[in-house]
Amino acid sequence: MEPGSPRRRRRLLLVGFLLLLLLPASQFTAVLTPAPAAAAAATPEPPTWATGRDEEEATTPEEPEGGLIGSGAPTAELPPRSLPGPSRAPPAASEESPTAAGSSPGPRSSSPLATASPRTPSSSGPPETTTRPGPWPAPVVDVAKLCVCDLLVDQCDVNCCCDPVCTPADFSLFTACSVPVVTGDSQLCRQQEALYSIDLAAHPPQRRLELAEKVNPSIFCIQTANYQAALSFQLPEIPTSHNFDRLLQESGGAALGTQANLVLAVESETQRAIDANETSRYEFKDPIQTLDGFLKLPAPLIGSQCADSNPAGFLLNQAVKCIRMLHLNDCSAIPALSMGFYTNSSILAVPKSSQTVKIAIQSITRQAPGGLLTRLPSTEVLLHPTLQDQSCINVVFEASYFLTFTEAGEITSAAVSFVLGTVNQTTVSMHQNFAISFLQAFRRFHLLSLNSAFTSGVIQSANDDGQLTMMKSTSAQDCLAVEGVRTPVLFGYNMMSGCQLRVTKDADCSLLAPALLNILKGQNFPDCVASFGNSLPQNGPDWVQVYNNVTKPSTCEIPVSFEVEVKWTKYGSLVNPQAKIVSVTATVQTSALPQVKAGSETTIQIMSVATFTDISAAAEPGYKARPTIEAKLPFDFFFPFV
Repeated sequence: MEPGSPRRRRRLLLVGFLLLLLLPASQFTAVLTPAPAAAAAATPEPPTWATGRDEEEATTPEEPEGGLIGSGAPTAELPPRSLPGPSRAPPAASEESPTAAGSSPGPRSSSPLATASPRTPSSSGPPETTTRPGPWPAPVVDVAKLCVCDLLVDQCDVNCCCDPVCTPADFSLFTACSVPVVTGDSQLCRQQEALYSIDLAAHPPQRRLELAEKVNPSIFCIQTANYQAALSFQLPEIPTSHNFDRLLQESGGAALGTQANLVLAVESETQRAIDANETSRYEFKDPIQTLDGFLKLPAPLIGSQCADSNPAGFLLNQAVKCIRMLHLNDCSAIPALSMGFYTNSSILAVPKSSQTVKIAIQSITRQAPGGLLTRLPSTEVLLHPTLQDQSCINVVFEASYFLTFTEAGEITSAAVSFVLGTVNQTTVSMHQNFAISFLQAFRRFHLLSLNSAFTSGVIQSANDDGQLTMMKSTSAQDCLAVEGVRTPVLFGYNMMSGCQLRVTKDADCSLLAPALLNILKGQNFPDCVASFGNSLPQNGPDWVQVYNNVTKPSTCEIPVSFEVEVKWTKYGSLVNPQAKIVSVTATVQTSALPQVKAGSETTIQIMSVATFTDISAAAEPGYKARPTIEAKLPFDFFFPFV
């Protein structure tokens, strides 16, 4: 029988079929075929992942045609069956492998079949892992590390005892702890508390920290908080090959940045927000910044001694008194005794800005050794302490700051008033007084006024000029010559003007009284004033009626004084309060016409005054009303108890 005859091939196929039926399935992964050409015609070539061969897998030496492995029979590999257990990829053949080099393949398995270890798709690469995106801060749960008053970066906050950057030198300037107790989660049944205080007996003063445990009496308290992820924000979902299309659609088609770009974008956006807040306005208690640091307001410390490094806080009106230790061998040796110490720096209009406000000298008053005060006519020249006749003159006894700010948190002007005195050279200590006050600058609008007749809350007619006016003083000071000369009343300005009335024996009271009243009040004095600067005539509730406080004497008297008092209040939010006029009172004071001898005359002073009084009440927090629960229960809900 020829080796390659059809009969022989049929016999080999029959033997292979019998082997498939007799051998267990777990002992083989390939099927014998009579020849490679016949196997290729019968079975398609398996994919790489099924055969377990890499693209660079080394080939085995040729076997003799027409035999089994080990006996000369040709073979063809088929896809293996899935076997239980983890799959392992075969090691890749290297250039130094004996098989690849064509040398002896080494010992083979005694089994008549060749086995191949399959590689599943999951084993083609490393497993997917979710990485933590960016340096997200870990939640802080230790009360000893919490500090709610630590607002300044790398700077010690005044009276913030838990600020970690504060040093003993800073503690010596503290007066008290602004936040003496720091508490953790208030919903826990047992809460840790950090108690802070300053030990003033130590030299230098030290910070004291005590940890205590507080018991929450609520029956709904949390015994154990085992979900730490709830203490921080949820981590964003990491884009993968499976969720990329969905994340791209949710983001509106914008390109997703890398981890580094995401961190940089978050940090830059945060820094821009911080810079915008710092440069936008002064907030309550913010240290007032100057070109060389902060505006210093000396304050008493231990033993009431003056400390010159105390920063002044925005909107904190203060008046302090402290003791200054003296060594007057040289009057200029102590800077705090000189006027220049309080005026040499310029205040920043808003934090971290280039706009500055110069500190002007409002007044200089000299105090004599006996206590007599004399105001100096000039404030242009700085007076420096000078040693004269065993005494130091021009020493600062008092310094009072006056700062004007706008509703936008911007400082517009700054002034300081001094009281100077003389100190004997043998004096060991002296008292100094310091103060700072703030005044809000409102825009000086004209007061809108109307002559009105209310009908269903609608004002029917308006004044010709639409402004509240008052008599204007002239150089002649003649009341009868200033008729018709008026000046507008500006909101917030206390104004006063006057004139003189010359009375002779022939003066008629019945003629002078209405003429003077017309000069004081004007031709068409209004009977209502706008509550706001933009009140419309159609809105009746936005206008305030003028109350006329006029007494009618039994005999003829002439008006000698006309006063308009405007009471206003701050209306709305504390962030941007609005000035609202709540009442206007016009008061006329009269006096009897004096008796004058024939051939002589007398002079009477006629006054016109406009005053503004702030009647704002203390700010109170506003809360929304508690929601009402409308529970509708079935009629038999409490059955059988009710």
